[in-house]
Amino acid sequence: MKKEDCFYLGKIVKKYSFKGEVLAKLDTDDPEIYKEMESVFIDLGNNLVPFFIIKSSLHKSDLLRLKFEDVITEEDADTLLKRDLYLPLDLLPKLSGNQFYFHEVIGFNIEDSQHGSIGVIKGVNDSTAQALFEVEKDGKEILIPMNDEFIKKIDRENKKVIVTTPEGLIDLYL
Repeated sequence: MKKEDCFYLGKIVKKYSFKGEVLAKLDTDDPEIYKEMESVFIDLGNNLVPFFIIKSSLHKSDLLRLKFEDVITEEDADTLLKRDLYLPLDLLPKLSGNQFYFHEVIGFNIEDSQHGSIGVIKGVNDSTAQALFEVEKDGKEILIPMNDEFIKKIDRENKKVIVTTPEGLIDLYL
C-alpha cells in the first residue's frame, strides 16, 4: 500500500500496558467510527506495514486503545511509539454538501463570486491558525482562508469550489 492511496488517521502516542497495548491519538472529530477496525497501516521507515488489531476501545473519549497481533511486550510497543497510522482512502466516510477532505479539493478550480475564476487549488496549508487554500494563477500563488463564511459551494461534479472573498483579498495577489 502506498501513502498516496491512504489517509492519515493519527499517531501512536504512548504505551498502555506491559502486554504491548498502545494508545493512538486520532485525527478525527468522530473517533468512535474507528473502534471496529480489523487492521491499520503503520509507517515504519517510509513503508506502510499492515498491523492486525485483536482488540480496540476508546480511552478517555479521544484516544484509541489498541492491541495488535504479534505485539506482546513493552519492547514491541516501544518500536511503534510516535508512528503514524494510515487507512486506505476508500475507508473514508463520504462527505456531502460543503464538507470536504483537504485532499479531495486539490485540482479543483476555485471561483470567486466577484472575480470569477481565480485558479486551481494546488494544496492546502493547515499548519497555520487558519487553514488556507493554496491557489495557482498564472504562476502566482494566492492564499485564500478556508473560512466557512467564504465557502459558498463545493461542486464535486464540476470540480469547483465557489467562494466569496473579502473585498481586496484577491487584489493583494494580482
